[in-house]
Amino acid sequence: MAAFHVGAVAALFFFTWKALFVAMFLWWVSGSLGIGMSYHRLLTHRGYKTPKWVEYFLTVCATLALEGGPIFWVATHRIHHQYSDQDGDPHSPIEGKWWAHMGWILMGKSMHHDTTTLARYVPDLAKDKFHVWITKYHYVPMIVLGVILLAIGGLPFLMWGIFMRTVVGLHATWLVNSATHSWGTRRFATRDLSTNSWWVALLTFGEGWHNNHHAHPTAAQHGFTWYEVDVNWYGIWALKQLGLAWDIKRVRLADLENGLVAAPNGRLVTGGLAEGAAAGD
Repeated sequence: MAAFHVGAVAALFFFTWKALFVAMFLWWVSGSLGIGMSYHRLLTHRGYKTPKWVEYFLTVCATLALEGGPIFWVATHRIHHQYSDQDGDPHSPIEGKWWAHMGWILMGKSMHHDTTTLARYVPDLAKDKFHVWITKYHYVPMIVLGVILLAIGGLPFLMWGIFMRTVVGLHATWLVNSATHSWGTRRFATRDLSTNSWWVALLTFGEGWHNNHHAHPTAAQHGFTWYEVDVNWYGIWALKQLGLAWDIKRVRLADLENGLVAAPNGRLVTGGLAEGAAAGD
């Protein structure tokens, strides 16, 4: 982890516009196609279905984020939802904002669970040979990508496409654990400290609408209004238009306001509190 941060600083001395654009494209591939659309909304919450080849492709994209293989990531996130902001939550800011952001990665027990232990939380993935294999060798796609970038663009492509892009992506993802359980607005009175954060949503392709997500975790769309930008949802919508996504779970705000949808994880807050209350207020 430290080596990647050092590499990100070193990348500043290898800046080119082409390298920056390569890094931005790969940030979208790994962060949106990978973490948001695959690890989170597809594999963890099964918010929609795709053909297996699409699922596997998106999973490979996710490994490029350097956040571990699917069994580790999905198990950790399911544990987070089970114990959100309580004892047992792997990364709650109740233990400190630094802990929620990256301390749990460096010193938390969740990083030391073996695949057998994690498999209890992901029986669906543990039965899939591809997900078991890619979890064990999740670093291979990153190495292959690094070799390709070095071959076609030299050190600038390598430093920006691997080191800078990865570090920025990691901290963006970690902000969902720290910032969106600390600051923001709450549309739903969930039992945890989750909030909606527009700026985290921009950095994570839509994952920052976290209070919406905790209230309705299986919904494939996290942005519930037109102004809640949700790039990951736009990607899922595009797959649907191509016939590559179906059984998509959605929650429409109008249905919630009219009491047509159950809200077992937190009632819809009315009035000013919905857009003005921060977690813990």
